[in-house]
Amino acid sequence: MFETLASVLSPPHRAGLPFIAASAVAALVLGLFSSTLMWIGVAAALFCAFFFRDPTRVTPAREGLVVAPADGRVVSVAEAVPPAELELGPEPRWRVAIFLSVLDVHVNRAPVDGTVTRIAYRPGRFLNAADAMAAEENERNGLAIALADGRKVGVVQIAGLIARRIVCEVREGDRLLAGQRFGLIRFGSRTDLYLPPGVAPLVAEGQRMVGGETVVADLASTELRRLGVVR
Repeated sequence: MFETLASVLSPPHRAGLPFIAASAVAALVLGLFSSTLMWIGVAAALFCAFFFRDPTRVTPAREGLVVAPADGRVVSVAEAVPPAELELGPEPRWRVAIFLSVLDVHVNRAPVDGTVTRIAYRPGRFLNAADAMAAEENERNGLAIALADGRKVGVVQIAGLIARRIVCEVREGDRLLAGQRFGLIRFGSRTDLYLPPGVAPLVAEGQRMVGGETVVADLASTELRRLGVVR
């Protein structure tokens, strides 16, 4: 309970400060005309503070672990070809798709230690992020991250039905540590993780992810893909 409360009350990400401030100002102005409108503005400000919360996370430090790049629910674990703009090759690799509802933390985190070799933005539609077509049709921003051994992972930020703004705060050539914040998506979205060829995911559809903490794969493991059982 205390951990949940600490997460809810954590300071907001700086990208959310303009939204919180605008809602607070709107509440003050609306209060000059109607107490009801003022409370609507207050509710909007509180929601923005909740949505943009940025809690600290404890990232497993063992070499070779791949951690979740986002909070949310795994909606797909399947082999897929990465977006061409990431230049990760034409061969299918395991993709873990994480859907973020408006109630999830929307800060994205690096899944591995590595160097950003490619950042590619592509405009698109705003289908429901849980839709199977969202990965192809929606607005997206992708990162290719090179590991020390030359292998690469891909992370794709995908805008959703409500989201209209993808924030990426790193540049090509930047060195990232696993669990490090690199951006966020505003108001409902999806984050896809493409593992290196030959690396199988250790998570199953329906699982809840904690960005920067949940282990998605182990680069040193030869274990086959895990299947989940609902109990």
